[in-house]
Amino acid sequence: MKYALILGDGMADYPVPALGGRTPLEVADTPAMDLLAKTGKVGLVKTVPDGYKPGSDVANLGALGYDAKVCYTGRSPLEALSMGIDMKEDDVALRTNLVTLSEEENFEDKTMKDYSAGEITTAEARELVAFLQEKLGDERFSFHPGVSYRHCLIIAHGSTDMQLTPPHDISGKRIEEHLPKGDFAAELTDLIKRANALLSEHPVNKKRVLNGQNPANSIWFWGQGTRPALENFEQRYGLKGGMVSAVDLLKGIAKGAGMKSVDVEGATGTLSTNFAGKAKAACDLLDGGCDFVFVHLEAPDECGHQGDLEGKIKAIECVDGKILAPVLEHLRASGEDFAVMVMPDHFTPVSLLTHSREPVPFLMYASFRALGDGRAYNEKSAAESGVYYDDPSVLAREFFSLGR
Repeated sequence: MKYALILGDGMADYPVPALGGRTPLEVADTPAMDLLAKTGKVGLVKTVPDGYKPGSDVANLGALGYDAKVCYTGRSPLEALSMGIDMKEDDVALRTNLVTLSEEENFEDKTMKDYSAGEITTAEARELVAFLQEKLGDERFSFHPGVSYRHCLIIAHGSTDMQLTPPHDISGKRIEEHLPKGDFAAELTDLIKRANALLSEHPVNKKRVLNGQNPANSIWFWGQGTRPALENFEQRYGLKGGMVSAVDLLKGIAKGAGMKSVDVEGATGTLSTNFAGKAKAACDLLDGGCDFVFVHLEAPDECGHQGDLEGKIKAIECVDGKILAPVLEHLRASGEDFAVMVMPDHFTPVSLLTHSREPVPFLMYASFRALGDGRAYNEKSAAESGVYYDDPSVLAREFFSLGR
């Protein structure tokens, strides 16, 4: 028996007037999802617990059936795990985005122009983060490179008692009221200002400007937390698990849960990602001893943050045609019973440019028996189904018990 979870990050959305009141998921051409929905179970599941922000961290933990109230210590520590950072008990990790700030002379008047610095390449980003570590790093604060715009700051002997705003929540807004507050506020704000001055003159950014690209002219901190402790996935479910994702957050969840995580060449977390490589990696994991594979696709979320309606529809179609369809074909060819779940972790409406916390639509399919009533898979249909899970661990355990 094999299991696969195909997760389109931020795939859920609100009805869009330009689409005749339909959502991107309703409009997208998704023949593989449509086929599964004919006999699958469609409903809603609450992935974000009360009292938590609707971040991809707690929402993806929820998709795997983990209770954030028990295991969650912050987003950045999960990413630090993936980067191989050995956090000490009193270390605090902060997600460090390379961002593009506007160019007002007064620093506080600057706006968050681009939370991803034009989706800067990993090679360029690593050069900039190494430069920041050389110029700004010390025994207390150390910078560690990740993927694209996503990096990490470790504070030795740190504190999590601080208020930090995710940069994708303040696109186009003045940064003054969103600068760090609480413990280390002065030090972190100083690092942001100094980084802005240093990075604005760096050759990498000079070249990006000449090429018409947004420069990574500053940094932004958020997602603070201490060293995490996740229950081992195999001990929890009795299954060997594997993870395919471009982003350190999901790789960190996999590492913390004892799942196998693979790196896919050309995986970027955007529409330019290597979809075919991800699908092949998922099939290889299933053939290589894993009972379960989690395939995480970041592209719908990125398009939602950018307000890119056309891109989001295309991203959903890629999730369906370039990931779900080949994984299904591989599972069928194996001759073994299998179950598949398709879902987002949270909503990322193109109208909001950020996450929202509504329960998300899921589709659960088993190859060996019908689970549902043949309804379509989208937000409206899921809401009308009457199927609702307030606790995502109940849905996860139901899924992993299929055929056992």
